[in-house]
Amino acid sequence: MFKLLHLSDLHLTPPGVALHGLRPDMQLECCVSDILADHADADLCVVTGDLTHDGLPLAYHEVRRQLMRLTMPVHVMIGNHDDRTAFRSVFPEACAADGFVHQVIDTDAGRMVLLDTHEPGSAGGRLCEARLASLRARLAESGSDPVYLFTHHPPVRVGLQRMDAICLRDAEALMAALLPFRERIRHLFFGHLHRAVSGTWRGLPFSGVRGTSHQIALDFTTPHVAPVSFETPGYGVVFIDTDSIVVHHAEIKPQR
Repeated sequence: MFKLLHLSDLHLTPPGVALHGLRPDMQLECCVSDILADHADADLCVVTGDLTHDGLPLAYHEVRRQLMRLTMPVHVMIGNHDDRTAFRSVFPEACAADGFVHQVIDTDAGRMVLLDTHEPGSAGGRLCEARLASLRARLAESGSDPVYLFTHHPPVRVGLQRMDAICLRDAEALMAALLPFRERIRHLFFGHLHRAVSGTWRGLPFSGVRGTSHQIALDFTTPHVAPVSFETPGYGVVFIDTDSIVVHHAEIKPQR
């Protein structure tokens, strides 16, 4: 059985700088320590974006320093709070030749496809034709292997009005790219929402996780604000077998 860890929304600031009254660096440190204590046997860790809050190089260096403590391979993505240029200066190995932060990881469980939905100047996500063409090519060359997709922005609306307003705007184009390969795509993992959420999108199972920093309140009525909450931070622990995918939501003790 393949064991995958799913982290998201670290929102790191430069070390020592608080955000929403919390210390994102201390929150991540607790998360990493929790993983080392309980899940050091994981096969892979994927972090689905918003590594930093303001895209500052110092914050990316802190992300790298902390994630290097983990014993399993770690692959990082970017979200709307990130900055491609600053990210590239600290994580050059995560960037493709075309400048986007998308990767393919072939594992014993199948092919993990990490997509770059970051659009500069926008809180919402985008998949331009260049990124969609790359996705189609990566899917076509994967043969009969199972496929697992990772994005920062969800393509599905979840009922949180402010977050739905800044989801992936190219959901239709994404589904069109996936359709020829739909039978091999087993799961979609995303971040952005700062909530543990799961369901299906046009029959495709999905799951999202809490952030390692602050959370977004379970508020279905506020239209233009994403209210911050101080629920317990967390991450996903995923077990992948030939006939099942099980997602557990681990929680860590928050630090004020």
